[in-house]
Amino acid sequence: MIRITLALNFILLLAVGNAFGQDKPALREIDRIRLAEAFRLSDQLGDELWSGWSKAPLAVLLVTPDKEFLIRHPQPSKDFTSLGYDSKLKSEVFYRDRKFQTSLLATFPAVGGISTIVIGQAENTDSKTSTPWVITLMHEHFHQLQDSQPNFYKDTEALNLSRGDQTGMWMINYPFPYETPAISQQFSVLVRLLLEAITTKSVVKLSDYLAARDTLKQMLSPDDYKYFSFQLWKEGIARYTEYRVAQWAAAKYQPTREFRTLKDFTTFSAAAKQQHELIVHELSTLKLENYKRVAFYPIGAAEGLLLDRSNPKWRSRYFAEKFDNSSYFTRK
Repeated sequence: MIRITLALNFILLLAVGNAFGQDKPALREIDRIRLAEAFRLSDQLGDELWSGWSKAPLAVLLVTPDKEFLIRHPQPSKDFTSLGYDSKLKSEVFYRDRKFQTSLLATFPAVGGISTIVIGQAENTDSKTSTPWVITLMHEHFHQLQDSQPNFYKDTEALNLSRGDQTGMWMINYPFPYETPAISQQFSVLVRLLLEAITTKSVVKLSDYLAARDTLKQMLSPDDYKYFSFQLWKEGIARYTEYRVAQWAAAKYQPTREFRTLKDFTTFSAAAKQQHELIVHELSTLKLENYKRVAFYPIGAAEGLLLDRSNPKWRSRYFAEKFDNSSYFTRK
């Protein structure tokens, strides 16, 4: 009788243990493969594009419909529970109930005051498939390099554009004159000349673009110009970097077999081509009153491409002379 009771108790404990195990969330295998590929790409790229990039944090919060999974984060907050160490991701993984939108693509001090990539699964974001999603994550990782620069937040605050906002949302919500007719018209001139400059590789077209840029500067208020310059510097060069990472990977990176065998896999060469075509398409269709803040992404990216031709060493000045790409067109 005692043996039967002990056996029943053991079975009961085993069943309870299994029930708890079943309640524990887990990363999908496809998400693990995508994340591992992004980490591997970052490790192999190192500092080839940007000095010091290998030292920037690469903390990621993956947003799924029910849970959020925190990977490679040095200081998880108390609302996270550990899932243990994941050998594929080379990191302890933590989870909590979902707080952010499943389509989010952003980088900010979301957890523990650490610059963290908050990103939805590929299917729930604009990326849609695995390779563009990995490249997008590298765009966000570049923001972590920006954020990790000495005095970055202090220097950003010194722009005096926040209007008292302490959340950082001023970077999105700043009242730029997107719908002012004269400003919109000058933007149309600007992007037409910019498109001609990157497609014809003409020195004259570059001069014409820089002249139109200076005209726009004179039309904007000092604060509006600072915001314009800041966005081209921050988001535009992140978009440029996204393209350059795809281009580098196409030439120098061999994806893992696991990643290559995903059903939605596409080559990094195709991703680079798609990125360049997107920049050109956005410039050719850009209307400031419709694009609003998104307009700064392709403009800044195209400026990066122009700078590669006109001043190949410009990236060495990027963090020393922050927030205005126009200064890099002057050789030093």
